[in-house]
Amino acid sequence: MKSPEFDYIKARSLEQALSLLASHGDEARILAGGQSLLAALNMRLSEPALLIDISGLNHLRGIQVTPTALRIGALTTHTDIENSAQVAQHAPLLKLAVPHIAHRAIRNAGTFGGSIANADPAAEWPCCLLALDGQVVAQSPRGERRIAALDFFTGLYTTELADDEVLTACELPLAQRDDWFGFQELARRHGDYAIAGLAMHLRFAGPVVQAAKLSWLGLASTPLRSRKTEQLLLGKPLDTTTFEMVSASLREELDPLADLTNTGATKKHLATVLARRLLTQAQATRQSVAA
Repeated sequence: MKSPEFDYIKARSLEQALSLLASHGDEARILAGGQSLLAALNMRLSEPALLIDISGLNHLRGIQVTPTALRIGALTTHTDIENSAQVAQHAPLLKLAVPHIAHRAIRNAGTFGGSIANADPAAEWPCCLLALDGQVVAQSPRGERRIAALDFFTGLYTTELADDEVLTACELPLAQRDDWFGFQELARRHGDYAIAGLAMHLRFAGPVVQAAKLSWLGLASTPLRSRKTEQLLLGKPLDTTTFEMVSASLREELDPLADLTNTGATKKHLATVLARRLLTQAQATRQSVAA
């Protein structure tokens, strides 16, 4: 299929892009890397009257470390994140997740901000943002605001962004010494959308879990945190008893949506498998540190 007709403007500044959004409203779409939007246009899943290309706004690219956060510009590509020493040090969860994103050509062109704004529940970056309790930075004619990841994803491909707002960056808390991160997903083939995936962030106090965040992709209409199971992990060592408790809790807490090839029951089982794998990895890491 071919895309519908639309007007195209390459924005010379963020102010121009915001002005165009304000004047065209829901008839306009922002074009960043285009890896999701162009496919949606060709399949007639999106039919905007105007595309506003912000790919030339280089001040929206790049990775910066501030005293409290790692700031990733909206136009930073997946490959930029993959190759960043700052990401490896301060947000290693992203480093673990990025090889799972599609294929090299897409990682070279696709952008971090575009993935977050697209809010695909089977995508890696929204899941990681939720696991890290990150924030979205949005700009509009009214000024800048920050939106917590927990509040940002509101439904299937929908977010808290207003029609006149542009996502300009995301900010992630800096990793601490006693943090552990893991990421795994299960897909039919590498590069396919995941059947289920899990981003895990644990913080330890000695041998026990002090804080836990389990963020899921591919299970619901948004990325999803399993809050009851997170609470269950607190104060527990990573041992067989804890693993069994987590599996039982997830079977009760999660209610995955079926897709074209997998039932909800299958996804629930795979979720427990992913959790067991990552907890086992975390256990081995902590044992090696203790030794």
